[in-house]
Amino acid sequence: MARVTFSLDDATVAQIRQTAARLRRPQSHVVRDAIADYATRADRVSERERQHAMGVLERLRVAKPTRPAADVDAELHAIRGARRAGGRRHRSA
Repeated sequence: MARVTFSLDDATVAQIRQTAARLRRPQSHVVRDAIADYATRADRVSERERQHAMGVLERLRVAKPTRPAADVDAELHAIRGARRAGGRRHRSA
């Protein structure tokens, strides 16, 4: 296990000590558990972020196409063909 040094404000240190005393666990365990809990929550999308993403998707869903579907299909076909052939053979201008 690695030893690390952090600078924490007095209020945070007091909370760590109080929690460790209440749980009768070492302070290092309290910090380790707190970081593990934070890491699992940090990977989740917040409600505000979810609402924003849903709004963007809804605007895209109801937006009218700017090009005919045949043009889009032709472009996608050309892109896929280029990828299968190894990409661009020349520099783009």
